[in-house]
Amino acid sequence: MLRIRLQRLGRHNRPFYRIGAIDIRTRREGAMVENLGWYDPVASDKSKQVHLKSDRIQHWLSKGAVPSETVRDLLGKADLLPERMKAEWEADRKHARLRVEKKKAAAAAAAAPAEGDKPAG
Repeated sequence: MLRIRLQRLGRHNRPFYRIGAIDIRTRREGAMVENLGWYDPVASDKSKQVHLKSDRIQHWLSKGAVPSETVRDLLGKADLLPERMKAEWEADRKHARLRVEKKKAAAAAAAAPAEGDKPAG
């Protein structure tokens, strides 16, 4: 089974990732079946952070390759996911947003009584 995942390159504190189709049993730095693009999270220009070979990614997804979570986010933002995977991705993103909102609300509720305890003066 193939997985579309990231392969870390670059130097210390300057990561660079290749996106590739890799056998699921291969280690992170192992041999790729095919290079499908790259991701540079440190690039200052947002348009130069991700480069995807969309036709080859569509090919591997149609053959049954499964993207990792991070690659699924990159593909979802680039609108390259099939409909079924896109629906799952959007549901996961909605769930994550709700979880963050609950954390913020709980933090605000915990901070509100602490501010009320201070004496005036």
